[in-house]
Amino acid sequence: MGTLFWIPRRICAGHLSRERSVLPYGMYVLGARSRHTREVLDVNRSQTRILLDQEELPKNYINILPYLKEPLPPPISPQTGEPVKPEDLCALFSRECVRQEMLPAKTLKIPAELREAYLRFGRPTPLQRAVGLERELKTPARIYYKREDVSPTGSHKLNTAMAQAYFAMKEGTGRLATETGAGQWGSAVALACAYFGLRATIYMVRASYEQKPYRGIMMRVYGADVTSSPSDRTKFGRRMNSEHPGHPGSLGIAISEALEDTLGNPGTKYVLGSVLNHVLLHQTVIGQEAIKQLEMIDETPDAVIGCVGGGSNFAGLAYPFLTKTAYKGVDFIGVEPEACAKMTRGEYRYDYGDTAGLTPKLKMHTLGADFTPPRIHAGGLRYHGVAPTISALILEKRIRAVAYNQVEVLEAGRLFARTEGIIPAPESAHAIKAAIDLAADAKKQNAAKVIVLNLSGHGHFDMSAYGSLMDGTLNGNAAGAA
Repeated sequence: MGTLFWIPRRICAGHLSRERSVLPYGMYVLGARSRHTREVLDVNRSQTRILLDQEELPKNYINILPYLKEPLPPPISPQTGEPVKPEDLCALFSRECVRQEMLPAKTLKIPAELREAYLRFGRPTPLQRAVGLERELKTPARIYYKREDVSPTGSHKLNTAMAQAYFAMKEGTGRLATETGAGQWGSAVALACAYFGLRATIYMVRASYEQKPYRGIMMRVYGADVTSSPSDRTKFGRRMNSEHPGHPGSLGIAISEALEDTLGNPGTKYVLGSVLNHVLLHQTVIGQEAIKQLEMIDETPDAVIGCVGGGSNFAGLAYPFLTKTAYKGVDFIGVEPEACAKMTRGEYRYDYGDTAGLTPKLKMHTLGADFTPPRIHAGGLRYHGVAPTISALILEKRIRAVAYNQVEVLEAGRLFARTEGIIPAPESAHAIKAAIDLAADAKKQNAAKVIVLNLSGHGHFDMSAYGSLMDGTLNGNAAGAA
């Protein structure tokens, strides 16, 4: 007969009633796919939101390192040319984060206090079907997006900000220093510090500081100290301002300032929003939830998509899928801006993670630590390098990269807003653009593809980007674009 299965009440925008089932007590048959079973699956898939109960929040993080075909090249000390020792990293990061950076295990248990924080601030997040976008595109593809925009700070960044603040707090740290591009990461660090009773100092890339003033205000509301980078607070910032007056800043420069601050102030630890293994590890709650939600409606993705700056939101969605053989044939796509195309045009080599050369060297795809990206609106993607694990997976041909200019990206974001009601961040609109292109291909092939993307953040602080698009003043990739 097949396996009896309950129709979950939580698959819905206004919960799908068990009474709508075609079998008694809300059960249907899996395995023996009857006409009734197919009808129930069609009903499930037509629901706009797939929700998990709180007890289904992941209990572990998933570590991609054991699933790489070759060991990841180690960070290299620029002073000695030798692999960095864990104790060297402890000057910057909490001891627990350093341990996680080199974790050999496939999973890591999430502490109960941290899971409580995740629940309080909106996890598990919904998986939503883009029925309006599908209708507009007239595509047979089914498009789903993971709603990381529903967090209090508006993006996925809170997943690792809470974790890093928690581990620092447990070790007696009183203050955190960091950088931020578009401000999503800085906002998350500010809230995490407020929650765990820490002080936060945040260096925000000047281009974004000027484009998105309300992000800075949001961080200050949470209690953070926020400054534009390059700043006059650090030796490196003062040097940049002297040598390059009016410099738009970059994540590499802001990282250098935050590192200098950390090393010069006892009791301070540095926290990072992307790139390193422990950061991407914390984000894997996203993909684990998405797998459960897709299983609830009997869907298997043909494509999994995320935008890529350093790689945290893409990895958070994709890595749990990549560790399971059931998803071996999935097309994993990382999307980047043409203006900062490290995956598609960068070199794979050792490079610094910051402009001043304070970090260990990482083996990654890079445009060079001294690269200054144009002033595109996707500030979170204006980083010269990418996570070493993502670089390794590109070389293994398990993921691929595409690049778009910001005009076509924001046009995709505007279409998404009109059809789904959600204004996406410019970063997230990169993933939406790739999903639209795949859906168009599915239409040409008359193929019912299943496309899953990470809506990594909302665009409520990005009205200047959409305004420039609509008034015709937005440039695609040119330096000095608004």
